[in-house]
Amino acid sequence: MGGNHTQTEFILLGITDNPYAQTPLFVLFLLIYIVTLVGNFGITILVRVSPSLHTPMYFFLTHFAFTDICCSTVISPRMLADLLSEDKTISFTGCMMQFLTFVFFAAIECQLLAVMAYDWHVAICHPLLYVTIISSPVCWQLVASSYVFSFLSVIICTWCVFGGSFCGLNRIDHFFCDVVPVLKLVCSDMHSSEMVIFGFITINAVLASVVILLSYISILRTVLRMCSAQSRARAFHTCASHLMAVSMYFGTGFFMYLQPPSSHRSLDKVASIFYAVLIPRLNPFIYSLRNREVKRSLMKCGRRFFSCWQHRRFLSSRT
Repeated sequence: MGGNHTQTEFILLGITDNPYAQTPLFVLFLLIYIVTLVGNFGITILVRVSPSLHTPMYFFLTHFAFTDICCSTVISPRMLADLLSEDKTISFTGCMMQFLTFVFFAAIECQLLAVMAYDWHVAICHPLLYVTIISSPVCWQLVASSYVFSFLSVIICTWCVFGGSFCGLNRIDHFFCDVVPVLKLVCSDMHSSEMVIFGFITINAVLASVVILLSYISILRTVLRMCSAQSRARAFHTCASHLMAVSMYFGTGFFMYLQPPSSHRSLDKVASIFYAVLIPRLNPFIYSLRNREVKRSLMKCGRRFFSCWQHRRFLSSRT
């Protein structure tokens, strides 16, 4: 993959060139990355070991946690290394692979948010048919289609971005190889490629947003017809975590990618930090701290671990 490029490497300018800010930022983002890994791995393990969480909703959540880990891992280690290193060069192939993998997992997250909204829609609007509609084979088909569709889309998008000629500057004014800063370095005519990229973003983000919007319109109509105020409050509370994740993910994503190229400015780096670094850290807490079933399962696992630890301590003291 790659067209008539003449550049063999790029230089990532990073978040800041202030030497006094780089070490504090390194410590901050290292802690964020560790919390991201621990939180998302923790959710995945908790769902696996808790029979009460073996439902379609948490099946989708484990895949969402997996994509969060991958998105963060594609960006954070390289960003952390660049904060402490004077050599910020990245090869053409390395830049292309970073772009491909990040966009691939970001597109899967976009699809999974739509799938999870549809899951909520069926659970609230058609509870008696939920087991039939959202069966185990259907869950796997929805997740697999998200992966396949995202892979095919990102291959085309990557070819459009890196298929041109890079014959000018090789300095990327960003902390990773994102679509907008890389396209600024292309010296060939990219009008048709930009249209394809815009179409890719539109198909992934806008259509997923439409699915989410229609699902929640249906959910809202169903909830408002409920007679019990307690039932309405429970339904709204159930959807709150997903709505919060959708708002953060699509809000920063639309700001980054659905504005004219001439409108991009220094705030893009801040939005990218939220989009690629902070949001994967927040998702485990959004879905766990607002969910009674997750907290209940976490407490059960904690008690089980403490009981096993006490039992082993008792046996070791007797021997």
